[in-house]
Amino acid sequence: TPMGAFILLFSVVCQVVHIGTQEEGEKGCVPGFQVKEYQVEYNRGFQKDHPLTQMLFDDCVGNEGMAFEVSHPDFQVDEEMNLVARRDVMDSGTVMFIHGVNEHAEDMAQVDIVGALPRSPQTLREILGLGQIQSYRSKRALFAPRMHVSENMEPPFPKVIGTVMSSGMEDDHIFHMTGSGADQDPKGVFTINRLTGEVSVSQELDREAINSYMLEVSVTDQNGKLVEGPVALLVDVNDQNDNRPIFKETRYAGEVLEGSPTGTVVMTMTAEDADDPRLQNAVLRYNIVRQSPDKPSPNMFYINPESGNIVTVISPTLLDRETLPTTQYELEIVAQDMKGRDVGLTGTSTATITITDKNDHAPEFTHSLFQANVDEGSTGVVVNLTVDDRDDPATGAWRAIYSIIKGDPTQSFEIQTNPDNNEGMLSLIKPLDYESLVFHTLLIKVENEDPLVPDVGYGSSSTATVHITILDVNEGPVFFPDPLQVTKMENVPLGSFVALLNATDPDVLQSQSIRFAVLRDPANWLSVNPVRGTVNTSANLDRESPYVQDNKYTAIFMATDNGNPPATGTGTLVIHLEDYNDNAPYVHPSVVRVCEDARDSVVIVGGRDRDIHPNTGPFKIELGKQPGLENTWKVSRVNNTHAQIMLLQNMKRANYQLPLVVTDSGLPPLSNSTEIKVQVCTCKKNRMDCSGAGSVRSNLMLLLGLVLLSLLSHLNGDLTNTRILS
Repeated sequence: TPMGAFILLFSVVCQVVHIGTQEEGEKGCVPGFQVKEYQVEYNRGFQKDHPLTQMLFDDCVGNEGMAFEVSHPDFQVDEEMNLVARRDVMDSGTVMFIHGVNEHAEDMAQVDIVGALPRSPQTLREILGLGQIQSYRSKRALFAPRMHVSENMEPPFPKVIGTVMSSGMEDDHIFHMTGSGADQDPKGVFTINRLTGEVSVSQELDREAINSYMLEVSVTDQNGKLVEGPVALLVDVNDQNDNRPIFKETRYAGEVLEGSPTGTVVMTMTAEDADDPRLQNAVLRYNIVRQSPDKPSPNMFYINPESGNIVTVISPTLLDRETLPTTQYELEIVAQDMKGRDVGLTGTSTATITITDKNDHAPEFTHSLFQANVDEGSTGVVVNLTVDDRDDPATGAWRAIYSIIKGDPTQSFEIQTNPDNNEGMLSLIKPLDYESLVFHTLLIKVENEDPLVPDVGYGSSSTATVHITILDVNEGPVFFPDPLQVTKMENVPLGSFVALLNATDPDVLQSQSIRFAVLRDPANWLSVNPVRGTVNTSANLDRESPYVQDNKYTAIFMATDNGNPPATGTGTLVIHLEDYNDNAPYVHPSVVRVCEDARDSVVIVGGRDRDIHPNTGPFKIELGKQPGLENTWKVSRVNNTHAQIMLLQNMKRANYQLPLVVTDSGLPPLSNSTEIKVQVCTCKKNRMDCSGAGSVRSNLMLLLGLVLLSLLSHLNGDLTNTRILS
């Protein structure tokens, strides 16, 4: 019958699988039943709980969570993997199928019962052990058990890893398999026997590349018509311990503060294993295999095997940075998988631990007393103070801060830290006077940038005394006041008294004389008596001189003593010059232009004076005294400094010299008879043409007036030249 043929076919397949499995078992573990077919003798039935045979099943990773289903409902597989009867059984039938499954493997085995009578009725579903399988499988006539294959299997290939079964398989039916690993990339990893449903792996696998394959299996007839399926076939790649632990870094660095309590966490070492994290293949354990140096103890540190935390084991008193042979310790760390068992693979890294400093040593002066000599009047570094500190150089626990705590009421000293050697540089920032105080005594304190630890304090060695002796130096005389300021009227007679210089010698303990001399006198106006220091005029003081700025004339004098060597001091004399009305005013501009037509001929001129108020404006500007000028020209006042000149009648185009008289408001007032050049031009459409104009004198009296003005200018001593308007 068809049913009998299928049972016979399945028996043959199981025998072939059994033989193939035995061959593979010699070279590597294949997950599933290690024996696919078993035989038991039927002896008038089976007693309850009496073992029939032991099932040989291995998932290659420990058989945890195994579950078995038996096609006969009155039989089961116990915890020892023995096939036993649930009750006394007489009608066992001639064959049973065992379905074994867990997370890592799934397989079928056959148990033949020799001498038993067939059960009636007995369906193929019951024979295949499908009565207890999940409901979604009971709806299918095609059964594809979950399969498992170990990575790194050795040749030869292919190797059978399981069988897909069909309840409706006929002679013209064919198995097909599709999906990634079959007809899709990576192609050809798995194949299926088209007639028997055997699934084989054709090459070595790497779980770390692909850990499972999802395939589909279906049954068609010879014409390709779908008969059953498709159903899913999941193939899991079982892990082998083929990856060593790898540390993220080849070298790790950590720090621990000296004096830290035992058990202080220094750092954490972390390695990774690419194997299956659910298995011991990737369960790591850490260990310290070497410490360098190994003093004062070879076991100064401990690493937690599971977490990788490195902690201190040495006592806090021995963890003293200043007494340890080194401040850096190197640990060789090994990470081993398989929970650290000898069979596990290992990875290695190095941890460098630095013992960091805490401020447990106060700085101490190398001497309790420092001495120095310094010339009076000088500044700069006086003495360098040296200290010892056993803490780590270039840290806040070592760097020193100095302070003057006594002996400097005038704040003439300052002290700074030399960053190169930690010395205290005591400097003078204000010159000291030998005649005032010869000896100075300072009390200096040194501290660290970082605070000391609670149980350490600053002692007497953290303070030092500095004796400073001031050496006498011949100092130059000092002028007082400096500058000396006086007020004088300009144009005072030659030899007039200007000022009395006052200079004293700071070296009061010495009897020295002082002589005065002129050091800088820009206009050579002054002289000084070398003994008395009286300053007199040697030339006329002129407020309008270019050497006078803002009405002030400045000269510098020097005073020299007769010490060995002589010393010189300088003082400044500032003379404030009062104005005298010694400069006659003048008219500006000296050249003007008017039009031939008297209606359009008006110009503005102004008065100027080199003197200052009240010897300047208001100015009075009027026509010269020559007869007939008033018929042609008219001058009228505009304001205190300017006047308006108007042409009263038309004139020919020419250049005319117009006599004017300008008078200032000084006491007494000064007048200046001058003339300006008036160009009479042709004016058309807002354009003025002055080209080709000749020079014409107004009259002969104008020439005589110029002669008189020249004489007047000579008498007054300073008449200004006529300026030409550009």
